[in-house]
Amino acid sequence: MGTRMRAVPAAEALALVHSGHRVFVHGGAATPQTLLSALAARAAELRDVELVHLHLEGSDPCVAPGLAAAFRTNALFLGANVRDAVARGDADYVPAFLSEMPALFRERVLPLDVALVHVSPPDRHGYCSLGVSVDIARAAVDSAAVVVAQVNPHMPRTHGDGLVHWSRFAAVVAVDEPLPEHAPSALDDTERAIGRHCAALVEDGATLQMGIGAIPDAVLAALDGHRDLGVHTEMFSDGVLRLVQRGVITGRHKKVHPGKLVAGFAVGSRALYDFMDDNPQVAMLDIAYVNDPTVIRRNPKVVAINSAIEIDLTGQVCADSIGTTMWSGVGGQMDFLRGAALSPGGKPILALPSATSKGISRIVPTLKPGAGVVTTRAHVHWVVTEFGAVNLRGLNLRQRARALAAIAHPDHRAALERAARERFKKLPE
Repeated sequence: MGTRMRAVPAAEALALVHSGHRVFVHGGAATPQTLLSALAARAAELRDVELVHLHLEGSDPCVAPGLAAAFRTNALFLGANVRDAVARGDADYVPAFLSEMPALFRERVLPLDVALVHVSPPDRHGYCSLGVSVDIARAAVDSAAVVVAQVNPHMPRTHGDGLVHWSRFAAVVAVDEPLPEHAPSALDDTERAIGRHCAALVEDGATLQMGIGAIPDAVLAALDGHRDLGVHTEMFSDGVLRLVQRGVITGRHKKVHPGKLVAGFAVGSRALYDFMDDNPQVAMLDIAYVNDPTVIRRNPKVVAINSAIEIDLTGQVCADSIGTTMWSGVGGQMDFLRGAALSPGGKPILALPSATSKGISRIVPTLKPGAGVVTTRAHVHWVVTEFGAVNLRGLNLRQRARALAAIAHPDHRAALERAARERFKKLPE
């Protein structure tokens, strides 16, 4: 730590949080578990502390039953660790495009009293890095009245917008603990088929956006034969690393940050974090910039691959809820689907299995009552399941219904066509 500032125990640092404060918590693989645990330990003496964050990795002790008087989570994106709290009314969800979240802090729509962040040790100039999660954390650090840092030698020092000078911290807590890791998914036949269909839509020289999980992993696994792909994405994981190492991803044809892997956050293995450490090829940037459709569209052939919980026969997409039950969040889906649609040669893609693990069709006549429309029917172009790919752009409602029924699971196609005929009277041959 040098002589810049004495590291203190987490309990001492968290004394800076008072009742009534709004507190930002660093998310993703940068979730500061030591600080979170120390905050939860103060539950008996705190009241009405609001916690604002994206998805947190690991446990979230502040949403445990019985702590609602002390802490109220106001999540910008829901992970599994806060869904139950939202469902029982002890936590809340704020719908917002990921690109617009930093402005909630900077414009004091959600003014921050304290920011809890997880950073790399300082370099010789006194700068730490927000590491694997710059996204909305940059705006939080810039906006909060008080910043408390968990400093960890396992956090990679990344290039881009994530550098924070030591003097910005009101207190620092030293930890030495590995970051959360996500191993690449074991792919099944359905996911591999979806990956092949998506990969067939990717041209050489395209710029990719995709997230984490089985379908993005399947797409990346099917791209070995491609050339000179680029990356401009809100997040990436190990599948991207493999393609960089194989020379498939070069970024040579990108117009915005050519040659760079541009992202807001990353979650993956230790090998991925080691690759990111002090690597000038990786630019971790403010998500207000990364997810800005006017920036995204400047790259050529942007292929944005996102998923959905269900899609109706007209192309309406629900991606954040199961009926009225909140499941995840709006995130950056609309940011990138719109940016890709406006990119020269771009392709916005919604990719999903045709049915759930219980055999329920995910292409439906109408969305469930109360389901949120994250992406409107006017924004949807390509839709991919394991049974094929269809482009809804320019299709009328009857044509869309026919096209979507054709890539539904065979067990559900007849029922979907009957529902379409009841609604639209006739279907095109």
